[in-house]
Amino acid sequence: MASGKKGKRKGSDENDDDRTQKKNKTTETNEEPLRFFVNQFQAANGVHLSSIELESLKDTTILELSNSQSTDTDLDVKFMAGDVKASFGDSWRKVLCESELVEGKIAAGSPSVLVVSYSALRSIHLLKGFRSVTKLCSPVKLFSKHIKLQEQISLLKNRVNIASGTPSRIKKLIDIEALGLSRLKVLVLDIHPDVKGFSLFTLPQVRDEFWDLFKNYFYQPMIQGDLRICLYGPCKPAAGLKSKKGPPVRDE
Repeated sequence: MASGKKGKRKGSDENDDDRTQKKNKTTETNEEPLRFFVNQFQAANGVHLSSIELESLKDTTILELSNSQSTDTDLDVKFMAGDVKASFGDSWRKVLCESELVEGKIAAGSPSVLVVSYSALRSIHLLKGFRSVTKLCSPVKLFSKHIKLQEQISLLKNRVNIASGTPSRIKKLIDIEALGLSRLKVLVLDIHPDVKGFSLFTLPQVRDEFWDLFKNYFYQPMIQGDLRICLYGPCKPAAGLKSKKGPPVRDE
């Protein structure tokens, strides 16, 4: 009997150890979203936010998602879009679905939601989640693959509620004042890594283009509390920066 109890206790200890290891592993690989984003920003730009800047970042700075970010299916994208829609409260239909311009209030080419991805395919993938709210006002695709700049400029002369694209094309359209930011309330950042471990935060050149875009146009609205950041993907360092192989070809 004594040996049986001892054996059972040993098994119990092993299970406790396993659970502790799993918990520690999760803690090590996944960070709280706001802390993760601040760490990524500081590391990529070689800066340290001041205490005043850090104090201005509230819990609401990051739009928390209700489902796990470990997978990236069409259903996951739909859940993400649902959380973004819910962040507008009862006014979501007026903000995201109506298609008419309103002088002095709704400027042309000024989306309320902007999705930033590292490739054209990723941009399209995330737009799928918003289909239920883009039936009346079509989203605008802001990447260079198969779409000419002039075509996007023409589309941005209309009301735009949701847009999705890549950093370089988004910045170019802002620079020429075709894409406006007067209505922007939610910035969705697609940080899911690709099969090689690269993401928006780690893919060479795209990473630099994104942070240049963010510093110039999104940093101040975030600090002022006018813009919420939605991180779609796991909040952990991707393997892309450690890879010795050349990065995949950009697909904008």
